[in-house]
Formats: sequence, C-alpha cells, structure tokens
Amino acid sequence: MPFLVLVAILGVGVGILSGLLGVGGGMFMIPLFRLGFHMTALQTTATSLFAVVPTSIAGLVSHVRGRTCIPLLGLAAGAAGALTSPVGVLLANASPGIVVMLMAAVLIGWSAATVLHKVVRELRTPASERAAARRDEPDEGQGEVSDAPEKPSRAMLLRGVLIGLVTGVLSGYVGLGGGIMMVPLFTSVLGLPMRKAVGTSLAGVCILAIPGVVQQMMLGNVLVDVGLAISAGTIPGAIIGARFVRKVPDRLLRIAFGLMLLGLAVSLVLNELLVA
Repeated sequence: MPFLVLVAILGVGVGILSGLLGVGGGMFMIPLFRLGFHMTALQTTATSLFAVVPTSIAGLVSHVRGRTCIPLLGLAAGAAGALTSPVGVLLANASPGIVVMLMAAVLIGWSAATVLHKVVRELRTPASERAAARRDEPDEGQGEVSDAPEKPSRAMLLRGVLIGLVTGVLSGYVGLGGGIMMVPLFTSVLGLPMRKAVGTSLAGVCILAIPGVVQQMMLGNVLVDVGLAISAGTIPGAIIGARFVRKVPDRLLRIAFGLMLLGLAVSLVLNELLVA
C-alpha cells in the first residue's frame, strides 16, 4: 500500500477523534508522525499544525449545525491566539527537538489531568447533589441541545481572549492546534459543558493555527504531501465525529478524552527518552 494512501486511511481515525473530542487533531498526529513515521521534531510539529486547520474547519461545520458551539467565544479566543502563535513557532525553531517533544507531552498530560480531575471530583460528590445539579441543567446529552448557542458575556469573552493568548504561544511551539488546551480551560475556567467546550474550541483552532502554519511553511518545515494526505482522511472523519458528539454522555466523553491524552503523553515521553 502506498505510504500516502496509508496516511489518508489513518487520517480518517484521527478526524473522527478530532470531531468527537473538539481538538484539531494535533495531539493524535504528533505521536503518529513522530512514533509511527519517524519524522523529525520540527517536521512533526509543523506538518501537524498544517493539517490541523482543515480538520478543525470540517469538525466545526457539524458543531455549528448541531448548536454545540459558541462561535463568538471561539472566534475571540482564536483571534487572540493567532497573534501569539508565531512567537511559539520562533521559539520551537530555536529549541532542541527533544525539548519541543517533551513540552508537547507535558501539555497533553496536563490536559488529561485537568479533565480527569473534574470527573473524579464529580464522582466524589454525593449522589443527591449530582441529581440536583442535573435537574438544574439543560439536557444536552441525549440528542437535544438548546435552541441556539448561548451568547457569551463580556467577562467570558475577556477570559476567552486570555486563554487564546496563552494557547497561541503553546500551540505554535508544540504544533498542536490549541484545542487540547482550550477544551479543559473552557470547562474548568469558563464552566462550559464538555460538548459546548468541544465545539467552541474548534472555532478557535481554525483561526489560531493559520499564522503558525504560514510561518512554518516559509521556514520549510512542513511536509506538504503528508499534510494533504492526512487531511484527506481527517476532513470526512471530523464530520463523522462531530455528528456523534451529541449521542455520547458528557462524563464518558471526559473520561475517554482524559485517558487517551494520558496514554499519548506517556508514549511521547518514553519515545524521547529512549531515543535520547
């Protein structure tokens, strides 16, 4: 089987996970490129960032249609991140490859810990309190979502901008689209339910990654053929994943997100330490 065909097939799986978990796909592409395809650290981060943009757009379309997105909040965070992502790209090009990869693993692990901590905290809450909280919240998880995306307050938009500024630097540095950081921050800092955090993060990622992609292409770090091949798979995959997000219970979505991130972080650390 030709290499690029294999990349596209694997991209379908990456896209499904991307649309389901609200990330651009970078957290799956980085281990795939680095561990599976043995690309250099810079090629890994740059090509991942390149493929994140079309993947995010594909997933976002389904989230907007399904009303599991707050577009204005996502745009605010993404625009702020777009201003700072080139800084991260410059730092990455000046850093040893092992440092970039280990930083990626740290961020993936942090996101896993943030999401799983909230699940554990909810499980420790008395059953009566959890039942009362569910009665007070709109039912978003069983196929019915609120009639329209909620309108964010000015305070929420400001916090979203701050999240975007920080996420932009880290995204440009490690080649992640930003959803891996936005999703846990949207849930923990802004208190969004997981589904809204998932869709909203994709709106931010679409914008945030673009300046970093342009910069990485100008520096010659992007393997365009690999990026296009995996995008050919991730685009339909992301649409499929985004359609399924409303059918998955919120807690199950959190657990799957956290455990998958944790496994990827450990794999990256072990690989870099063994290679070093």
